[in-house]
Amino acid sequence: MSKNLDGMNELNLGIVGAGNISQTHLKAALEVPGARVTAVWGQNPTKAEALARRVGAKFCRSYDELLDSGVHVVLIGSPSGLHAEQGIAAARRGIHVLTEKPLDITVERADALVRACEAAGVCLGVFFQSRVAPDVVKLKQLLDRHNLGRVFLVSAQVKWYRPPDYYRNSKWRGTWALDGGGAVMNQGIHTVDLVQWLVGKVVAVEARTATLLHDIETEDTAVALFEFENGALGAFEATTAAYPGFPRRVVISGAAGTAVLENDRLLSLHRLGESADLLCDESDGESNPTQSSPVIAEISGHRRILEDFLRAIRENREPICSGKQGRESVAIVEALYESARTRRPAKPRSW
Repeated sequence: MSKNLDGMNELNLGIVGAGNISQTHLKAALEVPGARVTAVWGQNPTKAEALARRVGAKFCRSYDELLDSGVHVVLIGSPSGLHAEQGIAAARRGIHVLTEKPLDITVERADALVRACEAAGVCLGVFFQSRVAPDVVKLKQLLDRHNLGRVFLVSAQVKWYRPPDYYRNSKWRGTWALDGGGAVMNQGIHTVDLVQWLVGKVVAVEARTATLLHDIETEDTAVALFEFENGALGAFEATTAAYPGFPRRVVISGAAGTAVLENDRLLSLHRLGESADLLCDESDGESNPTQSSPVIAEISGHRRILEDFLRAIRENREPICSGKQGRESVAIVEALYESARTRRPAKPRSW
């Protein structure tokens, strides 16, 4: 599955990109034992050089220079529509690939990246940090043990706000070519991944999208119905136009109870015949908004994903969110857009 680097005490990481998310990647890497950021490249050379200088890494003037600098892993934080292209180039040099979400903006590109990494024997992972939030892990365990009974209904809401400058000051956000969509592909895809990871495979989607506030090519508002392989139904909402922005919320109901997640914190668990449980009491604080700022929580989530990814390389196993798993959310979002365009139900493409 991957080129085993078990004999190496330290792995060299290359930061690809120099925007806000690459700064998060850098901060997370600094907290991971056995990881060292040795090279940085980004399309904005001024920002990339400043990022490299912060940790004494090599500033590379081209992506090829970064790939030839001796890095073992690339952390890709570039625009979404470049992930597969850059990941494939790294895989062909025998470099492991951990990319920001989404894997890419189309199923074809995502599948091409998965195949390239398999052919090269390198590890491929995606930063879906909600999967490693302590309360989400607890809920996943409960659902896998069927402690809520057969799940039949899911509600997921991503009612966020992005000011006009968020799009106006970016060359790629809100574009089909590089963002691959709007509120769903960029912001909502974390929740799409989370819901399908917790509940199971989505087999059909019916959706409507609209651009109601922002001056962008893509949607800033979407609603969808999901049908899951196990028969459960789901309602999904995503927007970047809901001022001032609200916590992401996921409610999962089964025959034996209901769980409520808010910003990856398990607020309540109601089980048939029992009083409400608050499972967050045993959390480490990083999922608790009263004890941790969103920025710190984001870095801790990225750190956990990176730690798991480096262990996966050393142990020659799949990471917690592999390339094949990461392409599932791309397929669901692609089906959502197809349904909104055709006004008919659509099915996510299988691997």
